Amino acid sequence: MTAPEPLLPAPADRPTRYGQLRDRVLGVAGGDRMIRWLAPLIITVLAAVLRLVNLGHPHQLAFDETYYVKDAWSLWTLGYEGVWGENADEAFTTLQQLPLSEKGAFVVHPPLGKWLIALGMAIGGPDSSAGWRLATALLGTGSVLLVYLIARRLTGSVVAASVAGGLLAIDGLSIVLSRIALLDGILTFFVLLGALFILLDRQRTIPLLEQRDPDSPDPFWGPILWRRPWLVAAGLALGAASAVKWSGLYAVAAFGLFVVVTDALARRRGGVVLWPTAAAFRQGPVSFVLLVVPAAAAYLASWTGWLLTAGGYDRASDADPLVALWNYHQSILGFHVGLTSGHPYASAAWEWPFLLRPTAVWVASDPAPCGVDHCIAVISSIPNPLIWFGGVAAAVYLLYRLVRGWITRHPVGAEVGLPLVGLAATYVPWLMFPERTIFQFYTVVMMPFLVLCLTLALRDVAGRRDDPLYRRQAGERTVLIILVAMVLVSAFFLPLWTGMSVPYDFWMLHNWMPGWI
Repeated sequence: MTAPEPLLPAPADRPTRYGQLRDRVLGVAGGDRMIRWLAPLIITVLAAVLRLVNLGHPHQLAFDETYYVKDAWSLWTLGYEGVWGENADEAFTTLQQLPLSEKGAFVVHPPLGKWLIALGMAIGGPDSSAGWRLATALLGTGSVLLVYLIARRLTGSVVAASVAGGLLAIDGLSIVLSRIALLDGILTFFVLLGALFILLDRQRTIPLLEQRDPDSPDPFWGPILWRRPWLVAAGLALGAASAVKWSGLYAVAAFGLFVVVTDALARRRGGVVLWPTAAAFRQGPVSFVLLVVPAAAAYLASWTGWLLTAGGYDRASDADPLVALWNYHQSILGFHVGLTSGHPYASAAWEWPFLLRPTAVWVASDPAPCGVDHCIAVISSIPNPLIWFGGVAAAVYLLYRLVRGWITRHPVGAEVGLPLVGLAATYVPWLMFPERTIFQFYTVVMMPFLVLCLTLALRDVAGRRDDPLYRRQAGERTVLIILVAMVLVSAFFLPLWTGMSVPYDFWMLHNWMPGWI
């Protein structure tokens, strides 16, 4: 029986079975030190331009900004979310007296994302719409860089990493959720940060578990590893994700399971006799402590303002602040479980792969002139359709390869596992709540993993290094055509992602499905 290949070999030792996009796509040698620095810099700057230019438009609270911006300023002012009076939204745009009371308000999301929004407001003031969105724009830009770094680690290729980062940089869903003060873009950043740290832990730890030592005093169990700083860092990052929205807890569980399974497979390759038991019941509890305890600490720390003040919702429900916090969390859980109210832009999770109902987060009631009689200005969270549907198809393709590889005992490369685990963590749990009121824009957390899947699939299309020359040339040209088409589609949709005033007929050309209106 052929032993599985190493989970994450060092980039220099990676097999070339899948090939890469040729270096001439960039016109330079991919290993050149200058390009290794220049490529991520250019991509990050592009992402920053698309997310930061004219960030203050529109100068009004758009969609659910009405909740998070007000909660953010309340946190900065009171240390907890307070109750707002009438005409609060208008007060933010005109800098009238803000009608904030000291009575604690019932809110259903943890505070960290709103604290980060508050930092931008502290810089620009409560009436600065650019200040409201500064944190989401910067973290959205950071998410692009994180995708580049993850792809670089997974593939060992500057070109593949540039494709992955570039596609996320120009994707509409990621752009919109970086230009609006909602929590999902912030959640995306911390989930990606946790995924990068998990990857770094795997690359550091797997070789230690795979070492075959015939003189080992414990060949039945293998080593127990406590010194895993990247796993601790992953716990802090994923705990921060959970402190933005509770859906971050799914990422903690999924990546924790990923760590245990990959530990087990590494022990198997290292000749450990009881490799499943050792990974689950000896190393497993240690990994749990290293991952979950820091995550819990990060989550609890996000509630410091509520714990150290006296006016927050349910703060007086018990003399012990931790018990009072537990009571509050029970109320939050009850809200989420019972959330079934209708909404015109609600979209069940099974609809998401088909992109049936993107969310319009802003529509101008009186748009600026656009050169014709009938103008419209909207901000719609439609992703780049080619990137979206290509990513969905690529994920199905990689899942097929993964299953087929294990059936035939020819496992695929390790780079397939992490994106699929990320997708499972950010999509599958939502399928369990078909009655919940949820939205298509939640998929912004899925988008980086879809881009990673798409990049890996495009590498297969481009061809392997040992393929005939005509095959590689045909594959590379096909990939180049696909990438150019994606860039052109992003340019076509950009006015709808940034709220430009356009002719009504031009806007209609973008509504490819009835649910996109």
